[in-house]
Amino acid sequence: MTIFKEKLEEEHLTVSEVKELLADIEMERATDEEREMRYELARAIEHVNQFSELSASDSRELVSELQELEKVNEATAFKIADLLPQTRDELRSVYAQERYSLSGDELDDVLDVVAKYV
Repeated sequence: MTIFKEKLEEEHLTVSEVKELLADIEMERATDEEREMRYELARAIEHVNQFSELSASDSRELVSELQELEKVNEATAFKIADLLPQTRDELRSVYAQERYSLSGDELDDVLDVVAKYV
């Protein structure tokens, strides 16, 4: 027997946005004594608390600004907002899987946008 799952909808979120959503779920669970927090949920909350550096609104603004740049697509903008690269080498690693690379000026343009939020 094969079970296929259909993807109904997809939305990119930054780690900071996920942190906000999980905080709401955590509060819900804390007020319901009969409902335990699953291990996976607790680990996810721990992860986003450790790795989110910006507020949800700032991370979304950063994504929007990055998408205005020519060689930054939506998925890459979200990766950059989550990783907040500080150097050209860190930023190059984000583009390692792409079929193209950015020039020094293009890398600097992206880093300049990130620097406004860090």
